[in-house]
Amino acid sequence: MSNDDITKTRRERYRIFIEDVADGFFETDLKGNFVFFNDALCRIFGYSRDEIRGKNYRMFMDEAAAKIAFKDFNQLFRTGSINDGIKWNIRRKDNETRIIEINAKPIVDSQGQKTGFRGIARDVTDRTCAEQALKESERCTLELYEASHRAEQRYRTLLDFLPDPIFVLNRHSRVTYLNPAFVSIFGWTLEELKNRRIPFIPEERKTETRRGTEQLFKDKVIRDFETERLTKDGRRIDVKLNAALFYETGPEPAGVIVILRDITRQKRLDRINQALFRISKSLHRFRTLDDRLGFITKQIRELLAVEGASVILLDEKKNEFFFRVSDFGDEQTTRMWREVRFPADKGVAGKVRQTGKPIIVADTGKNDFFFSQVDERTGFHTRNMLDVPLESHDRIIGVLCAVNKKTGEFDQTDVDLLGTIAGMVALPVENARINEALNRSYEEVKILNRAKDRVIHHLSHELKTPISVLSASLGLLSKKTEGFNVPSIERIIDRSRRNLDRLLDMQYEIEDILRDEDFHTHKMLSILLATCSDELEMLISENLGEEEIITRIRQLIDDEFGPKHAVSKHIRLDYFVEDRIRQLQSMFAHRHCRFETRIQPTGSIRIPPEVLGKIIDGLVRNAVENTPDNSLVKIAVREDSRGVMLAVHDFGIGITPENQTNIFETFFSTTDTMQYSSKQRFDFNAGGRGFDLLRMKIFSERYDFDIRLNSIRCRFIPRETDQCPGDVDRCAHCQTVEDCLTSGGTTVTVRFRPAEKAPDVRRISPDRRAGPNAL
Repeated sequence: MSNDDITKTRRERYRIFIEDVADGFFETDLKGNFVFFNDALCRIFGYSRDEIRGKNYRMFMDEAAAKIAFKDFNQLFRTGSINDGIKWNIRRKDNETRIIEINAKPIVDSQGQKTGFRGIARDVTDRTCAEQALKESERCTLELYEASHRAEQRYRTLLDFLPDPIFVLNRHSRVTYLNPAFVSIFGWTLEELKNRRIPFIPEERKTETRRGTEQLFKDKVIRDFETERLTKDGRRIDVKLNAALFYETGPEPAGVIVILRDITRQKRLDRINQALFRISKSLHRFRTLDDRLGFITKQIRELLAVEGASVILLDEKKNEFFFRVSDFGDEQTTRMWREVRFPADKGVAGKVRQTGKPIIVADTGKNDFFFSQVDERTGFHTRNMLDVPLESHDRIIGVLCAVNKKTGEFDQTDVDLLGTIAGMVALPVENARINEALNRSYEEVKILNRAKDRVIHHLSHELKTPISVLSASLGLLSKKTEGFNVPSIERIIDRSRRNLDRLLDMQYEIEDILRDEDFHTHKMLSILLATCSDELEMLISENLGEEEIITRIRQLIDDEFGPKHAVSKHIRLDYFVEDRIRQLQSMFAHRHCRFETRIQPTGSIRIPPEVLGKIIDGLVRNAVENTPDNSLVKIAVREDSRGVMLAVHDFGIGITPENQTNIFETFFSTTDTMQYSSKQRFDFNAGGRGFDLLRMKIFSERYDFDIRLNSIRCRFIPRETDQCPGDVDRCAHCQTVEDCLTSGGTTVTVRFRPAEKAPDVRRISPDRRAGPNAL
């Protein structure tokens, strides 16, 4: 074979190799223009030979990929190779992006000059995508693992941090996990319970727990199941249970996760709140202090679960504590504690009083200030106790005491509860004690008041006879001295008669006030007169020579001591007042007061005439005696829709505010008793007739009319001790009469019912009042 044939054969083999291989073969000049390539490159690029020949590589790439290719060619030209290989993203004719891997080297001519680049292009799109997918899968797997690990750590941290006890059981109900809250509350550690059952179900709760477990596997979850569980040290606590099944692989549950919430304190607080509400709602129902305290001690004994509870009150006068009320569950023990006393500075109660703070005694045998003599006196054994102060207005009035806790020891919850009860009941207890003291004082006052009434009643009758005798004797003396014409004797007799009349008037007023007398005196004297009439007649005839003296004595007894029956009659108030004022005018004619009357026609009222006369006399007299000369007194009578009204308005000195509150309450004078002077009736400031006002009040209750008073003290003499000169002309504060008329005064208004509406007096209760606003 010739050399040409050999060369031709080699070329043919080389061509077949180049054309038939799957990888693209190419040659470019230094500018990157394709000068030679095989069909495989055309298939990879998606273009025909004519479309590729002479074209630059940039035509088949986007701008970013072209920049990368330029850098690669530049490095090849400078270094001759690229260690990391070349990967280009090309854009096919159908706009599909493919990834090709390039292995290329520079072309060197015979002179050693670089004339271009020759290389192989391999389509690695699928491989690259697979590699990227694998890497993404590995990345995702790693992220999932890390996320799972973080989640596990997070959940474990969360479970460890949760304040509620949590435990996990496997499908055999054995423990695999306990959180710290479970260890803290129940006492068992994971090392003690690992792969074991938890021995914390009370015997009486096992049946309901079994039913709850069946319900859990049926519903896959159980919520808010309330039950009880035991702690390692045997304490019983109330819990609310939530549980759920969890799965790992397969349809069968892998175990149970259980969350317990300790609701012991919550349930206790609920019971406490209900009890406190019950106490606050019920306290007012108990009228006596002992009933109230008995209710409180019973509630304390039940709420704190103690053997006994007591209310220990402080007797400040004796400086002693005493057990006012106790509750120990049985009457005999409770009775032994009642009224047990001990010094106020002794015992736990004494320490509470000293410090003002609650005290827990866990063991009385080890406590220095426990007062054992109380146990010795009652025969009771106190193991532990809790005392809290009863405070009222920053003053300790006693101690609430609870003894012998049935389970466990006293804690801060017990202190808070007993302290709350103490704060709630201290004021009612103090009020009840004050009320008891007031009731005792009231009973004492009632006894003294009855004694006072008897004394006044007795004095009234005792005064009547000597006053009558003195009055008669004074009349005889006056007759005996008629011819002497001695002015001094006449003044003495006149002064004596005037003061005897005052005493007699006072006795009549007392008689009106004490109208409930039974007239034993009249009956006794009448019998005495009937029995001794002959002897008296003989005696009197021999000495005086008077005829019909027995009849006169009998009439005198009837007048002085006989019962007075006041009969109500129909009276025209306008006529009656006009007539009464005419009768009274002569009695105050010596006064220089102006008198104005405005009397309008009225209908009839129903009242005894003598009672109405006393009312008008008293009102007019008080008005005149409290009004200085040259001032004014107004009397008005009229009728309106509310009844018939009598108003007496004086422009006098008025009544001080403090005296107005007492004016109708008892025998009370509106003037200072140190200024009292015995003057003629209707004189200015003639002594203050307190009985007049009290008698009017009693009449208003007996005959059912209203009496009201409105008074303004003279602004020039505001105090009770200040004095009015008795005449406007002599008043240093008044330049004119108008100054006096605007300075003060008193108005007394009496309102009667019309006769057709007036009730029968005999039907009126003696306790009936004149009205809510009556004074």
